Amino acid sequence: MTHVSGWRVVVPVKGGDEAKTRLALPPRGRRELALAMALDCLTACLATPGVGLVVCVSDDPDVLRAARAAGTATVCPGRPGLDRALEAGLASLERGPTAVLLGDVPALRPHDLAAALAEALRVPGPALVTDADGTGSVLLADRDGDVPHRFGPGSAARHLEAGARPLGAALPSLRRDVDTLADLTEALALGVGPRTRRALPPELRPHPHDHPRAGHPVRADS
Repeated sequence: MTHVSGWRVVVPVKGGDEAKTRLALPPRGRRELALAMALDCLTACLATPGVGLVVCVSDDPDVLRAARAAGTATVCPGRPGLDRALEAGLASLERGPTAVLLGDVPALRPHDLAAALAEALRVPGPALVTDADGTGSVLLADRDGDVPHRFGPGSAARHLEAGARPLGAALPSLRRDVDTLADLTEALALGVGPRTRRALPPELRPHPHDHPRAGHPVRADS
């Protein structure tokens, strides 16, 4: 890829029937919801000040096609697995400020991502944002482009062992990843993006008065 200024954010997205298998939904609904969550995440990344490039990595043609339509660059890793996807995405970039962000944060606000990346610029070595439970990882960023990724269950401890420094800011919309319906309920309370709202099964759609922030538009200054 050509040189770009600012942060490059690599977002791996699993598509198809294997996406978000812990969500207790029928395969088609789960697949559509997983794609919607990823696209809302990608849109928030594109709207974040300081981000110069967003790269979606997936082996699913539907995901890649939708990501390109949303405005991201895309990479197909050619082999399955999260590690291989990240390796392919990172290998496509020149050296510079680089972050890996998991694509299952549908309530992401640009101001939370911008705050995390700004703090990462001040941290020597890789900077880590753990998930809301504190055991997983949602973001790993390094101002020099060295991203020693160890994603997967319990990844926070592995990233810390590899030298990552945890960021202490609250960052609620960034930390709320979605693996289960309980996680989704919390994300809805924060306010998910429009694609996620449209993809929700009727029984999961909140009443507008239940969550006043739901549907908050993604803006660069939000």
